[in-house]
Amino acid sequence: MLVRRMGYFSPSLSIKTSPFFSLLTKTPFPFHHLRPIHFFKPIHTKSPQTHLFSMNRKTHFTTSAAFLQEPTNTKTLSNRSAKKARRDAPESVLRHQLDQCSKRGDLQEAIRLYEEAKLNNITLNVHHYNVLLYLCSSGSGTEGCGIEKGFQIFKQMGVNGVAPNEATFTSAARLAVAKQDPEMAFDLVKKMKSFGVPPKLRSYGPALFGFCEKGMADKAYEVDVHMGESGVVAEEAELSALLKVSSFSKKADKVYEMMHRLRGSVRQVCEETAGVVEDWFNSEFAAEVGLQDWDVRKVKEGVVKGGGGWHGQGWLGKGNWTVVRAEMDSSGACRSCGEKLVCIDIDPKETENFANSLVKLACEREVKANFVQFQDWLQKHGPFDAVVDGANVGLITQRNFNFSQLRSVVNKLRQMSESKKLPLVILHKSRTTGGPAQHPNNKKLLESWKKAGALYATPHGSNDDWYWLYAAVSSKGLLLTNDEMRDHLFQLLGTSFFPRWKEKHQIRMTASRDDGLKLHMPPPYSIVIQESEQGCWHVPTLTGDDLEIPRQWVCATRKKALHSLFRRNGESNH
Repeated sequence: MLVRRMGYFSPSLSIKTSPFFSLLTKTPFPFHHLRPIHFFKPIHTKSPQTHLFSMNRKTHFTTSAAFLQEPTNTKTLSNRSAKKARRDAPESVLRHQLDQCSKRGDLQEAIRLYEEAKLNNITLNVHHYNVLLYLCSSGSGTEGCGIEKGFQIFKQMGVNGVAPNEATFTSAARLAVAKQDPEMAFDLVKKMKSFGVPPKLRSYGPALFGFCEKGMADKAYEVDVHMGESGVVAEEAELSALLKVSSFSKKADKVYEMMHRLRGSVRQVCEETAGVVEDWFNSEFAAEVGLQDWDVRKVKEGVVKGGGGWHGQGWLGKGNWTVVRAEMDSSGACRSCGEKLVCIDIDPKETENFANSLVKLACEREVKANFVQFQDWLQKHGPFDAVVDGANVGLITQRNFNFSQLRSVVNKLRQMSESKKLPLVILHKSRTTGGPAQHPNNKKLLESWKKAGALYATPHGSNDDWYWLYAAVSSKGLLLTNDEMRDHLFQLLGTSFFPRWKEKHQIRMTASRDDGLKLHMPPPYSIVIQESEQGCWHVPTLTGDDLEIPRQWVCATRKKALHSLFRRNGESNH
């Protein structure tokens, strides 16, 4: 679920009279200096000196060896003792026990341990409190005594002068929402800055979702604005909740805004968000909003200014929407309404900036000299119409590396290229020297690519991904890989430009006994929420894949828009 459903209880304390609010407004949180852990210091004893000219040479050397080794042994024993002392300290034992309770979701045992620790005067730190608050605010703790106990623990944390962190505030905010008080949750977020704690997206979640669940649209927008001021970017869950509450509150302009924010940051929506979109278009209120006659010139100017795929001039037309799930044909035309989707251009400056950011990241994580050498090599031999992730292609259907498969793909790409230039093959050095590479035919193949300047062997210890991605981006060419590019490395590149670039440049491949190798070129349209000049909307979902199952789109059209579209298509046919 994107918007978490919470079981609410009638609030027994108002925001201004509750002791929890009093704590937030009046009780300071002095930074608490935890009791230091005293480490054992190694004690070195002096060995009896042995006379240099001792007649007992065996005794002399044995004693000397002991003299040389004794400090090391003592230090080792001392380190072990210190580690054991830390591990056996009451605070450490309590931390381990609470962590186990967290894994099991065992609130009752955690509270028992907490009460026992208070009786034994064990000093609790922020981690102890955070685990307790997390359990009180989780599903197992938001019933009955769990909420009140959470408030008590949070108050005690302040009394003991333990400085809260972001996790503390987030759990406290969840407790507030569990008590049906999103206002209190929002107040907590506002107070984070005064403690020098920057809020995260999850810090805002309780207040935002709480207001949305209660249908308090204006308060939800207030949280949204505060997020923006704090540099926190809403993701699909938050935008979907805001879209839903805007639709429920009949705020058409806000629905329009959220649709475009989804278009800009999410692009393809999950099934639950698709359902929220469909509910809006199917509503009676949605049929009433929109311009009956609009300025065609302004709409066209908006499309050009926006780069294609949207105009930003508001809802166009009036009347009921026809809402269906549809697929696109190979040219990008909707099989339901006939609207042809556009391919949204990428600003060349954005590509250049992206290439520079790639270099920076690669040099931070690779041996800088190696990557700089690769850049120099590209300057000499590039640019390339296409770049091949050699390891991915060679291993796509089997465990052992298949050079004939790689050769077949390279030849296909060369034939497709207007310049008929070989694509660049990126392979790790070990792939070009060992195993199947030693076969005479494969040796000959690799040598021919090397002479043509179409093969680059990445050095030992390097990550191939940086090399083939940079080569494709800097060459403004296509990239052949079945790598989904979703792991940590690619997350470093951000979520704005990279998905758009990948969509327009990635070639994927399938292999079967019947059809052999088949290359799937990038679609001739952008897989992103699109708003047409006639007011039609097409929203891509994550359901389906272009290689196997056709992607499902939410298609929303009006009669006037369809009439205009059919007339335009008819004119173009003539």
